[in-house]
Amino acid sequence: MTTSAKWILALLAAAPLAVQAQGQLATLDRGMYGARAQVLVLGTIHLNALPAGFNPAALDGVLDKLAAFRPDIVTIEAESGEECDLAARHPAKYGADYCAPADAARAATGLDVPAAIAEVDKTLKAWPAQATPAQRRRLVALFLAAQDRASAYVQWLQLAEAERHPADSLDAALVGQLGNIAKRNNENYQVAARLAARLGLQRVHAVDNHTGDRIDVPDIKAFVKEIEAAWAEGGALLKQRDQRQQVLAQAPDLLPLYRYLNQPQGLAVYAEANVGPAMRAKSPQGYPRIWVGGWEIRNLRMVANIRETFRERPGARVVSIVGVAHKPWLDGWLGQLQGVDIVDVQAVLK
Repeated sequence: MTTSAKWILALLAAAPLAVQAQGQLATLDRGMYGARAQVLVLGTIHLNALPAGFNPAALDGVLDKLAAFRPDIVTIEAESGEECDLAARHPAKYGADYCAPADAARAATGLDVPAAIAEVDKTLKAWPAQATPAQRRRLVALFLAAQDRASAYVQWLQLAEAERHPADSLDAALVGQLGNIAKRNNENYQVAARLAARLGLQRVHAVDNHTGDRIDVPDIKAFVKEIEAAWAEGGALLKQRDQRQQVLAQAPDLLPLYRYLNQPQGLAVYAEANVGPAMRAKSPQGYPRIWVGGWEIRNLRMVANIRETFRERPGARVVSIVGVAHKPWLDGWLGQLQGVDIVDVQAVLK
């Protein structure tokens, strides 16, 4: 028997084993004890693309629907303080401008990022059922020092207007930061933080990750050119959806926009436009496929980070708010986890 024939037979023999292994993993949680986790992945546009005069009240309908789902955990597409600190210690690998600095919060609290993260964890473990304004102001400052601005805003929103002033490590500079956050068109603040505050949650969880998608190629200009060419080739349907999105984004109620964004047929367009042309592009250097590798690494690490938020809460209800292009990957991979159900976002937004 030739070497090639042996290879083909080995491949044919291995294929059923691969399918069998997948089947075994898919059935491991049958008959499991306790409630299954319910994970709702909400695809969103990035609100910073909206005009400066955007009224956050346009999101009230979306927030009403998400609040009715009653999540225990809310996650956002942002880098965690831990990742920011890692990148700051390795600028040659990750870049010097990886995350916004927390210098003002460090000056106010006396804590660097690792110490602030540890203090946040310690504080939340002893958090009372009815926190005082002083406790909330202190936690706001700690979150800012931990490079977790969205969670700081969650606490800020739960303070009465009269209690939103400098005190308890929260100085005038940090209060100014919070005022700027309130004006920002950013889904991490205008959707996630507002939702968490409405539900009485103490924080949101940053789950984005860029540690594996910083591309290292000899010719970055050629890399970008090839990726952009691939996307242009496969972008006709995506352009049509973008035009419809722009119209819906101008409405005084953004609930129809979010219903449109999260349609299954639309998600298929995003997935194909993002990756399909890149995989088919003819590139001797393999640049488009290198980009796909980074995209997959980023989404896989986001999935792991989301999973970590409810590791100690196996039956939790989770809302994960991400740019809509990520949703097909997060739905697919989170849905393979044991004891996890992916919630139909269209049914929730109905």
